[in-house]
Amino acid sequence: MKRSFFVFFGLLMAVLSVQVRADAVPGSPAPAFTLTDTLGKPVSLSDFKGRLVVLEWVNHGCPFVRKHYGAGNMQSLQKSFREQGVVWLSIQSTNPDHQDYQAPAALEQTMRKSGAAQHATLMDPEGKVGRLYGAKVTPHLYLIDQAGTLRYAGAIDNIRSTDQADIARARNYIAAALDAVLAGRTVADRRTTAYGCTIKYR
Repeated sequence: MKRSFFVFFGLLMAVLSVQVRADAVPGSPAPAFTLTDTLGKPVSLSDFKGRLVVLEWVNHGCPFVRKHYGAGNMQSLQKSFREQGVVWLSIQSTNPDHQDYQAPAALEQTMRKSGAAQHATLMDPEGKVGRLYGAKVTPHLYLIDQAGTLRYAGAIDNIRSTDQADIARARNYIAAALDAVLAGRTVADRRTTAYGCTIKYR
């Protein structure tokens, strides 16, 4: 009897582990979450029900992130689509013990200095939301539509490099996905392979 219990418990834990680490798949409901932003305010995905939401995993110690922020590309996307009613949430899932981790006040200052136009920067120190979505690198982007359905997951664009000069000639996947959803069209590239620096989970 005792052996059967431990076998069952082990199987249950394995199933739960798979669920926690399962990738969020385009076409399925976006996983719900609540995180605290850099100003100490709780922010839930449900706060933005009925609106388009972009999730952007960020780590300013990553050269791929610095490429897009250094060139003003990420900020331009944030501002342009925010003006069209899109909610943009930046998320840090970096392990607090890692050198790239920024405490809330420091990350808030970094985002402000960069001229970022996101709605909020969210802290995910335990990596729970990152793992829930299957975020693997920075930057990793997701688009959630007004009905709460995930419409895009993957890279910011199709050129894997840290060279700012490549931005102009790249196909920007997240911009294309946003344009499509805003126009009521099908997203052509629903899922791509994200490139960047591996997220340093706890």
